[in-house]
Amino acid sequence: MALNPKMIRRIHRTLAPILALPLVVTVLTGSLYQIARLNENFDYYWLIQIHKGQWGPLDLQAVYPFLNGLGLLVMVATGLSMWLPTKPHRRPKHTES
Repeated sequence: MALNPKMIRRIHRTLAPILALPLVVTVLTGSLYQIARLNENFDYYWLIQIHKGQWGPLDLQAVYPFLNGLGLLVMVATGLSMWLPTKPHRRPKHTES
């Protein structure tokens, strides 16, 4: 069963805000971790734990990277499926009189 473009847009629009949060957390904590490593007196263990997917009692370290990757692949697949089939707009031919 092929998904129609309306359904693909709905899936993309619904999942994008949900999947964006873990990706933003991963990017921010990874960047902050690299900056924190420049200061040797800074305790950055908690930062890398958040980056890996351990948020206090909730420990998702085993599945967090896979879920992040799967979510990114779903967003890329649905985004490409909406973008690729678009036909370029053609300008009407200008006839000289």
